[in-house]
Amino acid sequence: MLRDANADSIRALSAPDAMTIPERTDENGVARAAQTGPVFSTGAGGDLHMRYTARTRSIEWKQDATTRAAVAQLEKLLASDTPHILRARLEPGMGLLCNNVLHDRAEFSDDPSHPRLLYRARYLDRIAGTSTRNSNSF
Repeated sequence: MLRDANADSIRALSAPDAMTIPERTDENGVARAAQTGPVFSTGAGGDLHMRYTARTRSIEWKQDATTRAAVAQLEKLLASDTPHILRARLEPGMGLLCNNVLHDRAEFSDDPSHPRLLYRARYLDRIAGTSTRNSNSF
């Protein structure tokens, strides 16, 4: 949808310097170095990868007009009610297994009699599955 609206947005967000997550420091110095990279890239198998954050702090976007417009277009798309965006709220006993899905960091209220317990695991390798990509490039 983003490409169909404006292919320049895809090119801008695929630039190797499209976004930077600044370094994070702690009492010992640099805890995580700055990480610069594209929003969209393809893996060795040709699968599309999206590295994105909706953060307004701790994110630095490339400061050119095309990238700024592309980010605004992507934010508008993600905030829309398109049926291609799935929204779910985890209920007690539910789980989700996926390759890093875009998610919200909204506040929550914990029930003292049933405190929230959330396991999150990070793996270097993606979850293998059947590819649904077609022969069109982005």
